Amino acid sequence: MIDNRREQIGWYFYDWANSAFSSTVVTVFLGPYLESVAAKAADVNGLVYPLGIPVAAGSFFPYIVSLSVLLQVFFLPILGAIADYSQIKKQLMGIFAYIGAFATMGLYFLEGSNYLLGGGLFLVANLAFGASMVFYNAYLPDIASPDRRDEVSSQGWALGYLGGGLLLVFNLALFNSRQSLGISTDVAVRICLASAGVWWAIFTIIPMLTLRVRAPAKALPEGERFLTVGFHQLRHTFSQMRHYPQTITFLAAYLLYNDGIQAVIALASVFGAKELNIPNQFLIMTILMVQFVAFVGALFFGWMAKRVGSKRSIMISLVFWVGVVIFSYFMPANNVPLFFLLGGIIAVVLGGSQALSRSVFSLMIPAGQEAEYFSLYEVSERGTSWLAPLLFGLGLQFTGSYRIAIVSLMVFFIMGLAILTRVDIRRAALEAGNEAPAHG
Repeated sequence: MIDNRREQIGWYFYDWANSAFSSTVVTVFLGPYLESVAAKAADVNGLVYPLGIPVAAGSFFPYIVSLSVLLQVFFLPILGAIADYSQIKKQLMGIFAYIGAFATMGLYFLEGSNYLLGGGLFLVANLAFGASMVFYNAYLPDIASPDRRDEVSSQGWALGYLGGGLLLVFNLALFNSRQSLGISTDVAVRICLASAGVWWAIFTIIPMLTLRVRAPAKALPEGERFLTVGFHQLRHTFSQMRHYPQTITFLAAYLLYNDGIQAVIALASVFGAKELNIPNQFLIMTILMVQFVAFVGALFFGWMAKRVGSKRSIMISLVFWVGVVIFSYFMPANNVPLFFLLGGIIAVVLGGSQALSRSVFSLMIPAGQEAEYFSLYEVSERGTSWLAPLLFGLGLQFTGSYRIAIVSLMVFFIMGLAILTRVDIRRAALEAGNEAPAHG
């Protein structure tokens, strides 16, 4: 039954569960810590050599983020197609959730100069995170009617920020108490990283108990197997997408501006620590503040979408994102209050731009292909961008300037905004054979 409140609440809790990975691991602790581990393994020129390739120690983490998403480009659409032909969408979500959770717990053993262990575990965890989100997002059309998508999607994002923020409260208390507890800074960071995996694993139980198993969206063709149908269906999907020009246009816009958003999320703590000289405890406090303000921001943008429409609301958020990267370029170092202000601006627009994008895209998907299309969407979802981190890493490696690296991300927001102006949401829903929302 659609708009089942119990099932919607259970669905929200997967955002609560996995947001600990986004906030604690991707946004706060792993970037600076993995960079320090890589620096210990670097030669006199500051280079490490994964697979024999010379890489600046500071660029290793951005490159690993990019590689994890590049792998998703190949694997997630296949998984999405398989899910549409089977009854195991919920089971696949759980399997990948626990693969990611256990890989995250393994980060506790990241120490010394073993940067390859950290990169490998993060690669597995981030790939599993993206895979689980394909099936999670594909549930949205099952549990919310078109005119309630913005509201339900926004509430899911909001609860996610609240959950990620709550774990950060615990981690901040642990990190600040490390000396009185008699543990080193490295051990404290490792405990915080592992705690995200434990949190992820425990709270995934709730959606596993409440989400219902649906019948397959499509029957498996005669002579096909689940292992092969994904590849065949993916080829069919790409040939079919030309019949949905508005869906393609929106996806192109989203791929661009969400790359920028995810790069800012993943690399903000590194930029703050290395370029602005913000002490680690203030970085954590800022990210913690972002989590709770983003909870309110996501609900606010859900409210705004009802008044001015989803598209206009997303466009407003992108204008603010352009301002964020420009402000970052000119921000003086050692200024904690200004860094807090920047974090507050990010927090207000962060949840809204992402939650509304998810609900808008759900309206543009042909019936029976939800998981498949959301797999294409997920390629550029939270913490899984590759073009923007790659550009950031190249900018840093070739100029040595974090400021040039961060301001280069502006191009993704501007190009995404320009393409988004050409999207007609109501027309896209009708092209896909769906019910159009009351407001575009």
